Amino acid sequence: MSVTTEAPVTQGPSLKAAFSDYISRVKAGDIGALPAVLGLVALCAIFAGISEFFFTSRNFANLLTQAAPVIVIAMGLVFVLLLGEIDLSAGYAAGVTGAVLVLLISNHNVPWYLAILAALVVGMLFGLILGTLVARLGIPSFVVTLAAFLAFQGILLLLAGEGGTISISNKYILAVENNNLSVSQSWIFYIGAMGLYVLSGLNRINTRRKAGLKTELIKLWAIKTIGLVVITFVGQLALVAERGDPPRISTKGIPLIVPVILLMLVIGSFVLNRTAFGRHIYAVGGNAEAARRAGINVKKVRTAAFVICSGIASIAGLLFASRANSISPTTGGSSTLLYAVGAAVIGGTSLFGGKGKMRDAILGGLVVAVIDNGMGLLGYGAGIQYLVTGGVLLVSAGVDAFSRKGANAS
Repeated sequence: MSVTTEAPVTQGPSLKAAFSDYISRVKAGDIGALPAVLGLVALCAIFAGISEFFFTSRNFANLLTQAAPVIVIAMGLVFVLLLGEIDLSAGYAAGVTGAVLVLLISNHNVPWYLAILAALVVGMLFGLILGTLVARLGIPSFVVTLAAFLAFQGILLLLAGEGGTISISNKYILAVENNNLSVSQSWIFYIGAMGLYVLSGLNRINTRRKAGLKTELIKLWAIKTIGLVVITFVGQLALVAERGDPPRISTKGIPLIVPVILLMLVIGSFVLNRTAFGRHIYAVGGNAEAARRAGINVKKVRTAAFVICSGIASIAGLLFASRANSISPTTGGSSTLLYAVGAAVIGGTSLFGGKGKMRDAILGGLVVAVIDNGMGLLGYGAGIQYLVTGGVLLVSAGVDAFSRKGANAS
């Protein structure tokens, strides 16, 4: 007679053991998003202590909409950076696809939803060309995307004209960066989002328990979840508060761009964490030769990552058009790309490939936006802002390099 036994559930016995395990992983180089989180908290504390306007509901909402285009570009760059590659053209790819979107709507009366689809297709076509040159011909991504950076800038100049702008007045496009959910819609969204987050966390723990895999200590998960709920609840209260100038104008509610960003985060995280393609991305970024020997089509994975990166950049083009009500020859240029790459790296994505998450783009993007916003409130010019942002990026890259060194040593 056979006896069936359940697989043992390996779970940390206490909070103390879980904390010790975390410290050990940090010492071994697995620091994740810790520097970004600590940096964000420190920056917010510093600017809040210096400027009384920093923590107002109006500035908080403005910071979120200001950070959105850079965060979106950084989300696309995460896919490329995970491979140990780089895309220097993502900023101007957003500008060109934004120009395509605006021209189709304003000059050719194309419905806004078809124009968005066309811009997305153009962005993905750009990524297909870049990915093919990198993966099939073996040209370094730095060279290919630097050439594309110049080419896309030229295309944008041809579309917009030197010193010119392409205006847009479509209410649906303008709503993305300028409208807000109502107060009731904001609460429904917040409660629904938090509920789904809690249920997904419990489901993940339960699924791993049933499979006999190591699970996160339920007490630790509860502490982190409660902390997140409290922090986001405070942010929710700030966003549903009045930040307009009543009775002339009343402005309340979560900016519409926030649900858009969170939806992209959920989709991107699912692709990277729950699909074979996502596992292949990490495998190729960790060791391309080992991935090839394991049967992964490395060339297809590399090409697909560039397609995704440029496709997501086209969404940023929509955000640029929505926020500025127009597209100009400088859209996506200047410091946009540097901020986007910096956001991904500051958030915790490794420049060496194989390590990073979609949330890194949001965390790093918020750090960059807080620096830009806080320095502006204090009256510092672009020079000081660039110096501080560059210093933060250098520290983040250094932490990444040291963590890799520690991981290799262990």
